Order: sequence, then structure tokens, then C-alpha cells
Amino acid sequence: MFRFLGSNAIHFLIYLGEIGKLVAAIWDSLIHGKIRCRLVLEQIVETGFLSQPVVIVTGAFTGAVLAAQALFQFKPLGMETGGGALVSVAMLRELGPSVTAVMLAGRVGAAMAAEIGTMRVTEQIDALRSMDVHPIDYLVTPRFLAMLIAMPLLIAESAAFGIIASLVVGTGPFNVNGAYWLHQMNLHTDGSDVFIAMLKGLVFGMLIVVMSCHQGLKVDYGAVGVGRGTTRAMVYSSLAILIVNFFLTMFLSLVFPTGAAA
Repeated sequence: MFRFLGSNAIHFLIYLGEIGKLVAAIWDSLIHGKIRCRLVLEQIVETGFLSQPVVIVTGAFTGAVLAAQALFQFKPLGMETGGGALVSVAMLRELGPSVTAVMLAGRVGAAMAAEIGTMRVTEQIDALRSMDVHPIDYLVTPRFLAMLIAMPLLIAESAAFGIIASLVVGTGPFNVNGAYWLHQMNLHTDGSDVFIAMLKGLVFGMLIVVMSCHQGLKVDYGAVGVGRGTTRAMVYSSLAILIVNFFLTMFLSLVFPTGAAA
């Protein structure tokens, strides 16, 4: 048992060291390396624009389900109009950032790991080095910058469609007065909720890029290694998002209490 625990603890520390080394390399690339704007724009399209259908569907149905469950509980108490406040705060502070980030970890993170991993096993990364092109500058930094731009926008889109879907559910099947619904939502939602959503988007975007690119860069053993790296990128990114989300929520809730606008 001690050997098992010790071995896993050592592997975890090694993994954290590799992640830290990659973060330092990305930071050095941002300061001293060459920023390839064309590659950044291409990655914005790939990670941002092409992810919109997934984000819209995820956000809309998350907001709709949350509104339905809230109204099932609020209706016996005569508090149906409070559903708007609940959904808007939850979508901005929690569900919008976390659910969207987990979905993108599966779509974007896995694609990053697979693409970079395939380049590694086919020795394309070694070819870049032979042409005096740093792999971090060419492969990782454009994805990092693109995710920093696209992720907050995608989370804002997810939260917006979730709030709209909740309004449709509340005023439709549950016959809640739309004016009261919107009034409660505006009363209990302010700029701090939007700020938290954007901040979480930046943090989750960095986690997805760093962990996914790390798995791609360390791929070995051919096609089998690419498959394992892709799976690990998705699983590790999703777990990191959920864990970091808890600590961010605990800290940011103390700094920006819920319902401060009221």
C-alpha cells in the first residue's frame, strides 16, 4: 500500500513539474518568441467559432433544466418569479463556466492532444526543430492565445442562451409573468457575476490548453500513445476544471457575495 501511494504521489509531483515547465515555456514564448497571428486566428476559428453549436445547445438546455427544476420547487411556495434570479446567477457564476469548459475539454482539448501527438509520433515536431522553429511558439502559444480570447466569449454565449431558455420555460409551461421574472433577475444579478464568469473562462481555458498540449507533446508508442494521450487530456482537463472551480467559487464568493446588488 505504501509503495502504491508513494509511487502515485511521485508521479503526481513529476506531472506537476512538467506542467510548470510547459507554463514557463509558454510564458517565455509570449515575451520573447514570435507571435504568429495567422495561426492564432485559425485557432480562434477552430476553438471558438466551430464550437458554437455545442456551446449553444449545452447552455440552452442547462438553463432550461435548471429553470424547470427550480420552478417545480418554487411553485408550491409561490416563489416562481425567483427562478429568473436563480438561473441567471447560477449560469454566470457556476454552470455556464464549468459545463461549457468540460464540453470544450472534450471537443477542443482532445483535438489539441490528438493533433500534436500525431505530429510527435510522425516526427513532425523534430522537423520543426530542424528548421529552427520552436515547437512551443508554433504549436502551443497560438492555441493558448486563441483560447484566452474564445473561452470567455463562449461562456458568455452559453450563459446568455441558458438565461433565454429559462425565460421561455418559465413564461411558457409554467406561466410565470415575464416582467416579474426579468425584474427578479435584474435585481439579483450585477457586474460581479459577469466578471466571475469571464475570470473562470480565462482560468479554465488555460487549464485546457496547457494540459492538452502537454499530453500531446509527451505522446509515445505510436497510435496507441496518441489514443491514450487524447483520453488523458480530456479526463485530466475535466477533473482540473471541476477541482479548480470549487476553490475559485469559495474564494470569489467571499470577495463578491451573491445577491450584493439587492
